[in-house]
Amino acid sequence: MTRTTGTSAWIDFSAHDLAAAKDFYTGLFGWTFEQLGDEVNNYNLIHNGDGLVGGAMDVTGMTCPLGRPIPSEWSVYLTVDDLDARLAKAEQQGAIIAMPAEQIGESGRMAMIIDPTGSAISLWEPQDLDGYDFTGQPGSPVWFELMTHEFDLAAEFYTAVFDANLVSMSESMDDESFRYATNSPDGTASWGLGDATGVMPEEAAGWRIYLGVESCDAATQKVAELGGRLLDGPVDSPFGRIATVADPEGATFQISAMSEAVPEG
Repeated sequence: MTRTTGTSAWIDFSAHDLAAAKDFYTGLFGWTFEQLGDEVNNYNLIHNGDGLVGGAMDVTGMTCPLGRPIPSEWSVYLTVDDLDARLAKAEQQGAIIAMPAEQIGESGRMAMIIDPTGSAISLWEPQDLDGYDFTGQPGSPVWFELMTHEFDLAAEFYTAVFDANLVSMSESMDDESFRYATNSPDGTASWGLGDATGVMPEEAAGWRIYLGVESCDAATQKVAELGGRLLDGPVDSPFGRIATVADPEGATFQISAMSEAVPEG
């Protein structure tokens, strides 16, 4: 295991029309999809050139263990060292086990929980597969974050269950009233925790993924051309020019042009 507990490990995409989704993401990022076969429900690995991005699956007609239809969305996985022990700790801290521990071939073991703030997060205990390839290149995952209206509760939970070493970034932001922390110090952080109070409605909060692009404005135009929508932005930041978009099925994600970062001040 090369990733430490609590670092980002994987992203999954759930689609109701996977063929159409493949066209959208191939057109936007140039991704290729490798179907693994019937024995794994035709799960697809997503490749960005030589880099591994995550996975994708058609979930038409499927329901989650809690009984609700599985929506079209992106899901985030965090690395754990001992899945069973971390699940037990998560339950002690108020989480609900949405999907119990499951062996995924020789790749590793996974489970999904609903954290005490109501956000879904998956756990990954790696064996043969550590996770996605962090390249920082356009078309690859570049950041993850949990936006929540219960910042303190989330901070307590992710510290206890995932060993998060939360480092506040609020004092370095223009708006010091907005609380934001990273899961570890600069240089080693893989995700952030933001206070969504007054920033977005509760139904829009939850885990979010950021995917790299060359140019944010050009990418948002391409999203529209491919049938998606611009939901917010683009905005300049020290971490890149960022926009929130939705694919044609409504699955949301962030795009970030890190080369277009604008220093504060």
